[in-house]
Amino acid sequence: MELQKASAELLERHLRELTEHIGIRLAGSENERRAAAYLDKIFRRYAPSSRIEKFPVWERTVKAERLEIKINGKWKTFPCSLFGSAPGTGGKSIAGDLCFFVSAVDYQRKDISYLKGKAVVHLGCHIENESDYRRLMQAQPAFLLFVDTRYPANAALADGLFPSYVAKFGAKPTVNVAYMDAWSWKQNGATEAKLRIEGDRKSSFSRNVIAEIPGTEPGCGIIFAGGHHDTQAGSVGADDNATGSVALLELARILSGLKLKRTVRLISFGAEEQLSMGSAEYVRVHRNEIERSGVFMFNLDSYGSLMGWTEVNYNGDKAIERLLKSCFKRQNIYVHYASGVVPYTDQFAFAAAGVPGLWVYRKNCEAGRFFHHRHDDTVKMLSMELIARHINAAAEFISNLADAETMPFKKKIPDKQAAEIRHNWESLFGGWQGF
Repeated sequence: MELQKASAELLERHLRELTEHIGIRLAGSENERRAAAYLDKIFRRYAPSSRIEKFPVWERTVKAERLEIKINGKWKTFPCSLFGSAPGTGGKSIAGDLCFFVSAVDYQRKDISYLKGKAVVHLGCHIENESDYRRLMQAQPAFLLFVDTRYPANAALADGLFPSYVAKFGAKPTVNVAYMDAWSWKQNGATEAKLRIEGDRKSSFSRNVIAEIPGTEPGCGIIFAGGHHDTQAGSVGADDNATGSVALLELARILSGLKLKRTVRLISFGAEEQLSMGSAEYVRVHRNEIERSGVFMFNLDSYGSLMGWTEVNYNGDKAIERLLKSCFKRQNIYVHYASGVVPYTDQFAFAAAGVPGLWVYRKNCEAGRFFHHRHDDTVKMLSMELIARHINAAAEFISNLADAETMPFKKKIPDKQAAEIRHNWESLFGGWQGF
């Protein structure tokens, strides 16, 4: 069938609405609500049905952050960013001796009680091991200064703690600091730190926006496509992940009116920046339907970088890679493929329900994207023409699956991947019961 092409003009219009008119879209915030309402409005132009499902989250409500470091007997102020799900300091200043802790090796120590009462410079911003996080909380540091070791950045990159760990073991005030600032503290013999966070977190609601293009034979299953519309603090998130949400709008336009066998369900998730809480919540609520009818999940997240290369990580049959290659090559896009388990994407929760799927993203440095979670993740970093070509490839792949007489690959995730997915689903997400 001849498909419409993605429109660079429409994509830019939607991207500017989300990033410039609405702006930073923290999960649970008024701006995230506005973004969800905008997406729902555009979906309704093309899809027969669109709806919004709400779910509870912590909303970050920081008013001011102040970090002071003592160097050569003098206090100096440095930027910092409170992690999502982390508590603040209640507006009070807390202090501690500075202590550097290298997560890649120091969790091997049998005893880390020496961190008690310290301002811990934690090299490595993700603790992916439940035991390590539990031990860190038991050590009772005064507060944590996390350093993203993927990028030698001059800016404090926003990020978040795993909500399931926080629910099980609690949390200390935790902020991100710039890599090069931490380097200067080490180099110049910094001795103490003081932290004051005005504002904290509050109970709120995030939103998933769901549009559906019904199939002519609903019993044949559902093809899912996803992205997310929330952002990290201080970032308008043009690439991470307004590009994913606007891709869904264009997919709705391109696929609308087609008579496809299978239903295509397009979901813009909230709270992805809180470890994919939106997709996890959606899959838990709709578990029976997804396990029974889910055929595939196609996730787009951060794939618009002007310079770089495209990567696809998939969970499922090797035949998925072969099918994708032909779709991307027709758009003159050559892709690096991998099949690891990545729990930081909205595709992961669907894999936990046994649905094969993939994540399309784009790197511009070996560690990812140099503007990841930063203030300069803006429209100027993106190529509209490249985004459109990715969407054209996605539309071809999705429509082919939706109209196939039989699936061209097994609806099965390889056993080794499935075991790792189950482990991460239980450990990081709290499993089917949540946290």
